[in-house]
Amino acid sequence: MEVIYQYAWLIPVFPLFGAMLVGLGLISLNQVTNRLRQLNAVVIISMMAAAMGLSFALLWSQIQGHAPYLCTFEWAAAGNFHLSMGYTIDHLTALMLVIVTTVACLVMVYTDGYMAHDPGYVRFYAYLSLFGSSMLGLVISPNLVQIYIFWELVGMCSYLLVGFWYDRKSAADAAQKAFVTNRVGDFGLLLGILGLFWATGSFDFNIMGDRLAQLVESGSISNFLAVLFAILVFLGPVAKSAQFPLHVWLPDAMEGPTPISALIHAATMVAAGVFLIARMYPVFEDVPAAMNVIAFTGAFTAFLGATIAITQNDIKKGLAYSTISQLGYMVMAMGIGSYSAGLFHLMTHAYFKAMLFLGSGSVIHGMEGVVGHDPALAQDMRLMGGLRKYMPITSITFLIGCLAISGIPPFAGFWSKDEILGKAFEANPFLWLIGWLTAGITAFYMFRMYFSTFEGEFRGNDDKIKQKLKKAAATIVLELESQEPVPNFGPGAMKKGELAATGEHHDSHDSHDSHGHHSDSPHESPWTMTLPLALLAVPSILIGLVGTPYANYFEEFIFPPSETLSEVIEKASEFNPTEFYIMAGASVGISLIAITLASLMYLRRKIDPAAIAAKIKPLYELSLNKWYFDDIYHRVFVLGLRRLARQVMEVDFRVVDGAVNLTGFFTLVSGEGLKYLENGRAQFYALIVFGAVLGLVIVFGVT
Repeated sequence: MEVIYQYAWLIPVFPLFGAMLVGLGLISLNQVTNRLRQLNAVVIISMMAAAMGLSFALLWSQIQGHAPYLCTFEWAAAGNFHLSMGYTIDHLTALMLVIVTTVACLVMVYTDGYMAHDPGYVRFYAYLSLFGSSMLGLVISPNLVQIYIFWELVGMCSYLLVGFWYDRKSAADAAQKAFVTNRVGDFGLLLGILGLFWATGSFDFNIMGDRLAQLVESGSISNFLAVLFAILVFLGPVAKSAQFPLHVWLPDAMEGPTPISALIHAATMVAAGVFLIARMYPVFEDVPAAMNVIAFTGAFTAFLGATIAITQNDIKKGLAYSTISQLGYMVMAMGIGSYSAGLFHLMTHAYFKAMLFLGSGSVIHGMEGVVGHDPALAQDMRLMGGLRKYMPITSITFLIGCLAISGIPPFAGFWSKDEILGKAFEANPFLWLIGWLTAGITAFYMFRMYFSTFEGEFRGNDDKIKQKLKKAAATIVLELESQEPVPNFGPGAMKKGELAATGEHHDSHDSHDSHGHHSDSPHESPWTMTLPLALLAVPSILIGLVGTPYANYFEEFIFPPSETLSEVIEKASEFNPTEFYIMAGASVGISLIAITLASLMYLRRKIDPAAIAAKIKPLYELSLNKWYFDDIYHRVFVLGLRRLARQVMEVDFRVVDGAVNLTGFFTLVSGEGLKYLENGRAQFYALIVFGAVLGLVIVFGVT
């Protein structure tokens, strides 16, 4: 087994090699490489599959009890400063490697069907492979500096993939928004890293935690500084895992192709924030104030995302806010000290949410045959309905995902979410209450999504609804145009009025006419798309069984660095079935009530949702407008910074440029005047000297 650990560095190298090979082909032999599109896809998938095989071997070795493995080399040295790079394999690393590689492999297979007609098919695979390599490099990093390097690489890949259709303004804007918002968090993370190194002199996670606790205890540094450093580091996960107040980028990131939503925005990159909190747990757990900030941030984010998802009609946007909410659960678990529960939910959520996103892509793929490639129609649930009889595999897998995320036993989400709620009740009943209410809201909006999409009558051929949705989309586009003028850079820039045309191709993955359709009913997706859905359904149902309170294998495998296995087993032996049944009954009960309410509103049509919305119009408007965060940020930051920039430009123009221009003008005038004095005639110079002397004599003589 030791040989496997010596070659563990190949895990991120395999997909990197695939990305380099395909990328070089695109640069040097573009037409040939694009013609051999499926061969390139096979190469990319094979590289990721090799990484997956090695990851499973490492996980099995860790389960069998192999000690954590660390391999480093000195990367930089200056005096007493030494920085090492390398890789580490422990329980957390092995688990994350398997999650990333399995989801990435299935998403890559799915991509072949989803992007089949896209001219950027090969480029998309190269980006996917580069992202996979970056994420795997982040997971195996042994210190904070190396994590930060791969953290930024992951952000760069997210920018490339979200803005994959960069010639469409909506996608380009979404990529920029994601990039800028993440830079805010990453700047805080960088400051936190530097602060912790200044205080502890190390980038190693455990050493930083131990030394920081000792320094605070001895009074060498104040508790305020320790809290400040911890919160600054936490800003990185706040941005990457889309926590309040930096959550606004994730819904807009749905402008990228749907496989990206499944891979980056459900299973891997957004989970990197939770992973970093787990890695930095030795630092956080000794700073109670920071733990409270983490817990309440996660709880509020969970509630915020769920309340916004209730009113979303775009199927991908609804899942995006659902992801924000579930990430809030994970962060809350970390904040209350429930290390294992947070990571357990990370694992289960990665599989069922990836399946839900891929299922939404399958629905969009089927709808586009009827309504064309206009996202205002193909992604709007108001035009769906009755898809179960047309898309049976997609329907079944989507239902499994809805049951899992709603916390219905024995599906995976029940065990992980219930464990978080149980730990929250022990730590702070108020946090439990927020999580409990959020669980009910989650079940409601997920089954609202399922019933609206797959049950009832198919509404895709209703021209009245189509015209209404098109009119609403055109109104939004015109409002955006009036608020934000399109920059005109170069001859290929968009002109005023072209935004509406380019904005329509939201999730189009076909090179045909964006409004073309050729069928009166949707169709099931090809096997390359349905096979990953079926495979992801298996862990969505079964993987939660590894973390039941009766035999919690997961908690015995993943536990905080400050605890020992014997302590974990001792705690597990104190399991009280009565408490479990009460807590589980409460969470399942509110989920069943919410599902019943959703069925009465969207399946049986016994309750009119519009009537309820009218009665609680302020709350409905609050949810529909996403708590007005986008509007506030636009006014404060976008328009405010533009106003500030104009003022700075005025100062630059009038003061800085004015001083430079005045200097030049004075030099010009003085030069022009002096050139008449510098004529080269000695008699003229003598006359000037004589005149000067005469002037001095007169002045001093008069005085």
